[in-house]
Amino acid sequence: MTNYLNKNGFMLASLALAITPLMAGCASTSASTPPVASAAPQLSETTLRTVTTRLASDEFEGRSPGTAGEERTVAYLIEQFRAAGLQPGNNGSWTQDVPLVEITASNVSPLTFTTPQGTQTLAHADDFVAGSYRITPQTRIANSDVVFVGYGINAPERDWNDYAGIDVRGKTVVILVNDPDWQQVSVGGQFNGRAMTYYGRWTYKFEEAARQGAAAAIIVHDTEPAAYGWNVVRSSWTGPQYVQDAADNHMDETQANGWIQLARAQALFAAAGQDFNALRDRARQPGFRAVPLTGVQANLSFDNSVRRTMSRNVIGILPGRTRPNEYVLHTAHWDHLGRCEANAAGDDICNGAVDNATGTAALVTLAQEHARVGATDRSLVFLAVTAEESGLLGSKYYAENPVFPLAQTVGGLNMDALSPTGPARDVTVIGRGKSELEAYLTRALAIEGRTASDEPTPEKGYYYRSDHFSFAKLGVPMLYFDAGEDLLEGGTAAGRAAAEDYTVNRYHGPEDEVEAITRWDGMIADLRLFWRIGRELGNSNDWPNWLPGDEFRAARDQSRAGR
Repeated sequence: MTNYLNKNGFMLASLALAITPLMAGCASTSASTPPVASAAPQLSETTLRTVTTRLASDEFEGRSPGTAGEERTVAYLIEQFRAAGLQPGNNGSWTQDVPLVEITASNVSPLTFTTPQGTQTLAHADDFVAGSYRITPQTRIANSDVVFVGYGINAPERDWNDYAGIDVRGKTVVILVNDPDWQQVSVGGQFNGRAMTYYGRWTYKFEEAARQGAAAAIIVHDTEPAAYGWNVVRSSWTGPQYVQDAADNHMDETQANGWIQLARAQALFAAAGQDFNALRDRARQPGFRAVPLTGVQANLSFDNSVRRTMSRNVIGILPGRTRPNEYVLHTAHWDHLGRCEANAAGDDICNGAVDNATGTAALVTLAQEHARVGATDRSLVFLAVTAEESGLLGSKYYAENPVFPLAQTVGGLNMDALSPTGPARDVTVIGRGKSELEAYLTRALAIEGRTASDEPTPEKGYYYRSDHFSFAKLGVPMLYFDAGEDLLEGGTAAGRAAAEDYTVNRYHGPEDEVEAITRWDGMIADLRLFWRIGRELGNSNDWPNWLPGDEFRAARDQSRAGR
């Protein structure tokens, strides 16, 4: 769950939004919208289970882009979309080409720091991970001065610049993950408190380091603010990495990006005569200025195996009856990590059963039921995108090269990792209080007898970690919600324990197998909500917008101007 900003320096505006009740600002949406159908859809658990099981099988080799696993995945999805009753969505074709470059680091040297107290040597994978976004055969960082830049944020609209007064060109910057106020209990404040802004995402920090001219950018891993353990970082950064192809070979990026373990960062700072914990506290305060680690230089080298490949988004459409040129999106990413570091049992396939074979299977399941009931007035689009795990690259490419104009795209629903924990009384709305689409969710929840909850861990920044973000930042209202934590069996305690168990033991690892999924009924319950919302959007005359003050509203207003 990641994302890259485009190269024109696109910067998100303030994300400091108050948590808004679901119906706030939505009167215009509900006024002319037909009531959502009360009849329960006949969503097939068999379809959901069958498609998930097939996509998550070893035959698909973890569904990495540009591999035999992709070929099998794309062919299978086309077969399933056709059988569900969809038509090819890209001018007679089922796919959209997405040009990618696969970069695999090899011969990775230790990361060494020369310090006033001697040389510190960090082992690859155990102590640090690193890679390059530059499309180049070799990466060499030699005798690069090291600078601690706090949270690595340059946000003029928030009167915050961690790079003020220092030139980091050619240097290695060490950066903290998340926002300066992530430990604040409430939402609000300079960086939205507990709720992460995009400035807290590791992708932003690498982008800003590149804009500042740094040679290398290293993020200090800390489990709570990062939202996952070192095992996730290790598995995600030690295999092939993908970037979108570019004429300049991304030579404006840093030479190397990576992560180091917290304990190794603390030891490094101590060797430079600095107290890491004290500097981390200082970095949370307005007016912080970067601190050079005097006498410390970084050295790192690795080779890059570069392979250009054409990956594919898979697109199916159920054409609208009366307004086929208005589109409702349903999105999910089909890719996962492919072959990864083997676990103790020797399994080196990251199958991605929950993440995101379930969401991809949900596209097929929803399409099947919509086609059975019959077309809506508007066209329903089902988009399975590639390379989400590499930075939302497939959805980013579609959003920037849309088959269906974004100005004619009503809105969308994103599904990323359905919950295998059984039915819940609630749903968790990611980025709650952002758009008028939440009124549609409110009506669907009322019919199903369920409620909406805020994110229990807003510091994890989920709104900026999945494919809806690619569309949102270009103005298309997107709704993203997960199964709630208040399980019918076991309540909130059981829900939180199950979520933690998945994150710690299966997320982005070989253990995310379909055999670990013991419940499918909760997924079907959530899909009933997606189906009702898609159905209502498809028959509505309304054009939902972002709520006033949201950072994405200006882009939507501009795209819809005059229509």
